[in-house]
Amino acid sequence: MVEREEINTFCRYTKVSRETLISLKKFEEKLIISNKKLNLIGKSTLRNIWDRHFLDSAQVIDFIDKNFSILIDLGSGAGFPGLIISILAKQRELPLKIKLIEKSPKKAKFLKNIIEEFNLDAEVINKNIYEESELMPGDVFVARAFKPLPKIFELMHRNNEKWKKIIVFLGKTGKEELIQASKVWDIEYKERVSITSKDSIILEISKLKKV
Repeated sequence: MVEREEINTFCRYTKVSRETLISLKKFEEKLIISNKKLNLIGKSTLRNIWDRHFLDSAQVIDFIDKNFSILIDLGSGAGFPGLIISILAKQRELPLKIKLIEKSPKKAKFLKNIIEEFNLDAEVINKNIYEESELMPGDVFVARAFKPLPKIFELMHRNNEKWKKIIVFLGKTGKEELIQASKVWDIEYKERVSITSKDSIILEISKLKKV
């Protein structure tokens, strides 16, 4: 009953088609099965995948400019938010290429299998981005459950002027993290309350420069 309500909530917010909904249900099935071996998501979130992972990821697609061509998901893990954005972009016929960066070979293989099965315009980059001198070019970078805000900012600073927007998901300590980061960084951003948790925020960053 709870899952049905979560699916209804997801559909109400995202207006997905029947075909897309079927794809998401298949994704959910494969996620649950693969999670037993790969530990893709926390066991405590298995009962509310549609809210905690699907809807939480999907909400940011409306923050992405239609003129953007490449989105890079930093530390994709189980594909959140990158795979969900890719599935929704396919339905909306957005010409958005998704690049999922994931250092775990096993998780990368899972991501590749999903991409192939659903014929998504996405690519998996199996590497540790902290071992690279600079990031690959992209229009928008997304970080969800990735690294603390200071580390994300340092990483993006290395990629200065090669991006147009950074989207960062922050939890309960997000506002305090932002206050502390503002002492070191000059940040131009929009702050939104997450639709899945009133204690979480999402930052849309358009400028980042060290003070």
